[in-house]
Amino acid sequence: MYKENPKTKGSGILCAIPQTGTCPNKCEDCFFQSGRSYLEPLQNNLPNMPEDILGYHVVRVNDGNDSNNDKDTVFCGTAGYLHKFYNTAIPNLDFDAPVVLTANPGKMTDSDFHKIDCPPDNLMFVRFRANTWNTELQRQCIRYYCQKEIPIVLTFMAYFNAVNKIPKAYEDDYVFRKRTLNSYYAITTKAWHAVMKMYEDNKWVYSCGKIEGEKGDTHCRFCGNCLREYFAALVKMNKE
Repeated sequence: MYKENPKTKGSGILCAIPQTGTCPNKCEDCFFQSGRSYLEPLQNNLPNMPEDILGYHVVRVNDGNDSNNDKDTVFCGTAGYLHKFYNTAIPNLDFDAPVVLTANPGKMTDSDFHKIDCPPDNLMFVRFRANTWNTELQRQCIRYYCQKEIPIVLTFMAYFNAVNKIPKAYEDDYVFRKRTLNSYYAITTKAWHAVMKMYEDNKWVYSCGKIEGEKGDTHCRFCGNCLREYFAALVKMNKE
């Protein structure tokens, strides 16, 4: 039976995972394979595929796992969805619908990012895993993709275990609090504002979630980034 992602509830977005098992990327602090996913136990709830699709629903493919993993299964499992977009952390964007690329997955988070020299029209946006100590890498990534007119969405990292994850100089930027289902060391609203202020005049940069931190709410219904950029990507893909 399909389990709805509580983060996307009420947003018009449904989530699909066509594969079984965990993601081969094994990014640290990923909720999907940490034992804290809304789909636990994974062996009982995967694949997780919505069936009651209405005309206005957009399906987010792989809110867990990676759409480049077992691609034949991904394509076959989602073939019947009219509106869908894929998620991947692997810089292979050969998909039949819009796709979101995580630019700095896993061990790249604070050190490097995937650079797509000639972004295809189906690249919806680049997702950057942000924190308060990788701001120089943020700026490099934003500069790179802004020149190519690709939107960048900053997804602010949360850490289940802060030991050896949050540098001591940045501890005051984080507070242990509940997000959607679980509690993490997550960015404060004050620190979030400080990061976003750097980009307030940049039309290509957005935050994942309306407002981050203890004063905000990161449920998708208050955000709209994915819906806006999904339809913008369709326009690009079908321009003739």
